[in-house]
Amino acid sequence: MGFMRQFLIALFGFIFIFMVVMTIRTQMKVSFWDFPAWQPAYAANPWAVATLYDAYFGFTTFFVWLCFKERLLTAKVVWFLLIMALGNIAMSSYVLLQLLKLKPGEPVANVLTRRAGP
Repeated sequence: MGFMRQFLIALFGFIFIFMVVMTIRTQMKVSFWDFPAWQPAYAANPWAVATLYDAYFGFTTFFVWLCFKERLLTAKVVWFLLIMALGNIAMSSYVLLQLLKLKPGEPVANVLTRRAGP
């Protein structure tokens, strides 16, 4: 396995694990489902709102690339829902799956350019 592939697997594995742990930790402190309690303070902070827009535009950008890669409408819909609900947890999972699908000796560039099978 080449250095770049190993590096990317480690990077996206770290992102996945970090975001899962951060999500669990945050949920234990402030329940996501207690939205009415924390939403006013969040919405009053302009940087929080700007960061949220930035994140979702980033999710959308990633999804546009995913639409190029995936041929099946079903896969596109499922990944859209996962990305919009789970953000970087879903996106890092997608990249990890693509990296793990590479055959030995296959260039990492194929993760970016190779389209999914029919």
